[in-house]
Amino acid sequence: MIDELEAKFDALFTTKTDYFVLNQRIEKTHANKEKLLAVLYNPSLPLHNNTSELGARRVVNKRDISLHTTSIVGTKNKDAVMSIIETAKKLKVNIINYLTDRISGDFRMPSLSQLIYNNTS
Repeated sequence: MIDELEAKFDALFTTKTDYFVLNQRIEKTHANKEKLLAVLYNPSLPLHNNTSELGARRVVNKRDISLHTTSIVGTKNKDAVMSIIETAKKLKVNIINYLTDRISGDFRMPSLSQLIYNNTS
């Protein structure tokens, strides 16, 4: 199975076209064959390692649905709230409880920055 996929990869990325720039891209992709096919040899590897991009995806989906905000302040507020929500999710913090704690002024829960600090030290 792996040999068959490697052969198909080689067939696709050794193709020559009449377009010089496209040929350059094809060659660059083929040069990265080992990295691109690494998951075939070690299936436990994640298919991606960009958790930041995953967090940003929610913001992009929201923007696509809502189109845009009506002011610069609205955009900044939306971005701040989305950042807080995604950070809380990564830290496994219940966002409703966290926002309630902050808005009420109780401050019984540690801040997200404190949780980040505790998780990295």
